[in-house]
Amino acid sequence: MKHARTLREAVLAVLLAAVCTLTPLATASAHADGAYLDRIEREGPHELAVYVYSAAMDRVIEQDVLVPESGSAGRPIAYLLFGAVRAEDPVDWPTMTDLLRFAPGTGVDVVIPHGGAGTYYTDWQRDDPVLGRNRWATYLTTELPPIMDAVLHSSGRNAIVGLSMSSTSALALAEAAPQLYEAVGAFSGCAETSSPLGQAYVYLTTHVRGGGDVENMWGPFGSPAWAANDAFLHADRLRGHTLYLAAGSGLPDGHDTLTDPRIDGNAPLLLTQLTEGGVIEAATSECTRHLAARLAELGIPADYRPHPGTHSWGYWQDDLHAFWPAMAAAIGA
Repeated sequence: MKHARTLREAVLAVLLAAVCTLTPLATASAHADGAYLDRIEREGPHELAVYVYSAAMDRVIEQDVLVPESGSAGRPIAYLLFGAVRAEDPVDWPTMTDLLRFAPGTGVDVVIPHGGAGTYYTDWQRDDPVLGRNRWATYLTTELPPIMDAVLHSSGRNAIVGLSMSSTSALALAEAAPQLYEAVGAFSGCAETSSPLGQAYVYLTTHVRGGGDVENMWGPFGSPAWAANDAFLHADRLRGHTLYLAAGSGLPDGHDTLTDPRIDGNAPLLLTQLTEGGVIEAATSECTRHLAARLAELGIPADYRPHPGTHSWGYWQDDLHAFWPAMAAAIGA
């Protein structure tokens, strides 16, 4: 058994080394849109850091990449987006969930772009003094996928998953590029961006928490871009996707305790999770219920899972596990 594990790890090391050797070739030739692979760094047994130059944003973007145990060739890709975390916060999919432990055994490549906090992963109308130049929709639908397909020799089939802020983004990106993503997971978000509730959520996320000016994103409240990016209004474009929608009630449940490993006895952190996290999750629950009802009206199947709990990582890990089998089946893993 130990010999088999050692052999498997040796084979994986060779595969990762082979991927890393692609860097000079890819760097030398830019894509038609001007984006190119900058470099690849190996971070762990199944982990790569892949750096891609975005011509649309004129900067290099880092991606965490998890490679399956069986190698990446011919595998589908799941793109996982961050929520509204600050750059200095060590809070992300790999650190706050068991993704590193379970994903490599599932036959799915995982790509996690960095740097989109507070941006809604959309194309902003103007550069922002705090958040800079943001053309995330262009990057995620046009620049990044062909480069990742080439680096990983993927099957070309993709899923996208978002939580909190990026739940809205995952739905909107799937509507904007329906042929790119076959499965969409939306955890604890608000698809609405043009309703009063949705606009308040965007303002809280982008301006209050992220420090950006929402008018630089979509113009003044009520401008056409707010409705154009409203995934609820354009829910008919989600037809044909495998959809998973989840949100907590805002009321405490199993992960809202001092013994939860993410709380680890930190009483002030738990209080924040119960108060701030409870209020935010109650709002996203209302938004998610609206979207589920709209999809039902349109006859579009969706796995809608309301549950107890606050706006916190324990529940998002639960949602990731609940969505993963259907997601993997939809993208051919």
